[in-house]
Amino acid sequence: MLMKKPLVCLALLLAALSVHAKELTELKFGVDPTYAPFESKAPDGKLVGFEIDLGNEICRRLHAKCVWVETAFDGIIPALQGRKFDAILSAMSVTPKRETQVAFSTTLFNTPSSLIGRAGAGLQPSVESLKGKNIGVAQGSTQEVYAKAYWAPAGINVVSYANQELVYTDLRSGRLDATLTDMISGSEGFLKTPQGQGYAFLGGPVNDAKTLGKGAAIGLRKDDPQLREMIDQAIADMIKDGTYQKIERRYFDFDILNG
Repeated sequence: MLMKKPLVCLALLLAALSVHAKELTELKFGVDPTYAPFESKAPDGKLVGFEIDLGNEICRRLHAKCVWVETAFDGIIPALQGRKFDAILSAMSVTPKRETQVAFSTTLFNTPSSLIGRAGAGLQPSVESLKGKNIGVAQGSTQEVYAKAYWAPAGINVVSYANQELVYTDLRSGRLDATLTDMISGSEGFLKTPQGQGYAFLGGPVNDAKTLGKGAAIGLRKDDPQLREMIDQAIADMIKDGTYQKIERRYFDFDILNG
């Protein structure tokens, strides 16, 4: 009887390792591809962007097939919890509220938020300046949380959209006075494009750890600590051997990791 216990433990351990190895043959990332330059769709429908490249490199290092599952951002955490994919890689900021729902990897990058509107509009990201104005935000974003917490109660009309691309459409049509969005995404994905001509950042960066978070990371289920450890190791190795910086230089001319 005493001899059987170690054998049972060994069998359970081997079974657990077998299941885990099977899971690692494929790694599914949930993504909302409407947030260039982090993730977007090329004209041919292919997913492209900084985080897409990072995700593919993580999969390569884990010897797993990378599968991208397109999901609207406002439903991406429930989809993770419903096991539609293994992790969220979609410019997700780490906030206290999200930390109660999911586990996070090592930080991938740090960027502030900013207000974008017509150049010369004279608006500032403050209650006094925006009172009575229409401000667009993406549903489920930290910018939506910030605007609804601090601006909406003060008489600012905060309008939520399914994604940031729809926000820009209404901004250009004149239905919105401005949008609060990620500073890098706003610059690379809008201001530096033909659609962004005549628009600019209004005022300085907006920071608030409680609502806007403390950097972006990969979101994972709390009951999957092994996968988080493996992803963290892959990220650490990418930074150590310079691969992260090589990918970073494809999209940015500054250090996005340390903000």
